[in-house]
Order: sequence, then C-alpha cells, then structure tokens
Amino acid sequence: MSLERKDEMDHEGWMESKELSPVERGYLTVLIWLDTRLRIVDYLEILENLYYKVNLQMPKSHTEQYNLDNKFWYWYPLYALGSFSTIAYVVAAISGALLGFYYSPATTGDPTAAYSSITYIMTELNFGFFLRSLHRWSAQVMVAAVFLHMLRVYFTGAYKEPRELNWIIGIVLISLTMVFGYTGYLLPWDQLAFWAGQIGVEMALSIPLAGEWVAQLLFGGFTLSQATLQRMYILHVFFLPFITTALIAIHIGIVWMQGIAEPH
Repeated sequence: MSLERKDEMDHEGWMESKELSPVERGYLTVLIWLDTRLRIVDYLEILENLYYKVNLQMPKSHTEQYNLDNKFWYWYPLYALGSFSTIAYVVAAISGALLGFYYSPATTGDPTAAYSSITYIMTELNFGFFLRSLHRWSAQVMVAAVFLHMLRVYFTGAYKEPRELNWIIGIVLISLTMVFGYTGYLLPWDQLAFWAGQIGVEMALSIPLAGEWVAQLLFGGFTLSQATLQRMYILHVFFLPFITTALIAIHIGIVWMQGIAEPH
C-alpha cells in the first residue's frame, strides 16, 4: 500500500480509466491543456453560480406567479418590438458597413465628393441602389420600432420597479437612435442634407451661453463645410455604433435577467 497522496487532478489517469473514442480523448486533452493554463472550468463554474443566483433573486413575472399561459405575452406583436428594432439595427449596421467601402465623406476640402460617391453607389455600383435603400429603410424601421417600443413599455407600466434602470437605458437608446438618424441624414450632402444641417447649426446657436461652443464642436463652425460633414461621418461611423451596441447588449442582458414585464 502506497502512502503517497493521490493526485485529485490526475487527468491522464482519469482518462485512462474511461473508454473514450479518439474524438472524445482529443477534445478532453485540449480542454485539460487550456484549463491548466487559463482556469476555464473555474470561470465556467463562476458563471453558472452567477446565473442561478441571479435568476433566484429576481422577482417572478405575473405568468410565473399565477401559473398563466405565457404564450400570449411572449408572442403578442407589441412585445416583439424590442427584438424587431434590434434586428433592424443589425441590418442597418451590416448594410452601412458595406456602404462604407464605397462612400467617401470628402476629399481635399471638397464636401461635394460625398454626393458624388452616393451618385456612384446609386447609379453604377452593382446592387448599390438596393444596398443603400436597405440601409435607409432599415434605419427608418428601427426609429419607428424603437418609438413604438417605448410607448408600449410606458403604457403597460413596464418601467416600474425593478426595471427603472432599463427604462433609463431605453431613453438613452432612443436618443442615440435620433442622433444616428440625423448624422446619417447629412452624409449624402444633397439639398435635404444641407438644409437639415443648417437647421442643426441654428438650433445649436440658439442654446443659451454655450450655443457658439456647441456649434463649433458639432458642426465645425457657424456655416456648413467639410468640417461639418467630417464630424457627422465620425459620429455616425465610429462613436455611435460602439456606444449603441454596448448599451443594447446591456439592455438585452437586463431583460434576460429580469424577464419580460407583463402589463401592470
């Protein structure tokens, strides 16, 4: 009888005691190799415990508390507006990324190059008309879906405790959606974009005390120029997508933890 202490982490001995196929043995070998270096199993156990603790702590929904049939709530069209707006956002993001391969905001101080690139996309690029239309319509659908989603949340009382934080995040998201729409509206640099930009400059200048500073920051001055288009492009392509995607992920994560709120 050996007095040597048995190694509880003897993975090779454990694998030898099992009848494993070559595929199973290869999978376990890779997993054990990674676990000894990155502690994968420990982190998976932490996530599993966190999942059960979160779901045990959250209050039950009405359908769970009163044993109601939840199919009505989860399949009711008004309760799909959040998912619908997320799908529209994904479609707009993918189509916008594809448009970015051919769109140019300005070259050598001439903002009219943006209009020329839009003309090329719409008239000469294969499927360019379809791609830009898909991006534009998905953005408009997203705006409408987010607005209706907020109305549904308000009129069904889904913003009440314990969902106040998600309601605030939703307000921020609908505000970002409006900024998304405005910045994208200016990128074609056509007549509609020019006068929409001019309205934006006048609105910024009307802000008490800080109006001139805001106009300089957002529009690059008191008149529209290449700086205006460049700022709208950077906001639309670089800043807003990352911020909005992160907030959407947090928003959906909270809904997953709390469950869908039925009407109060």
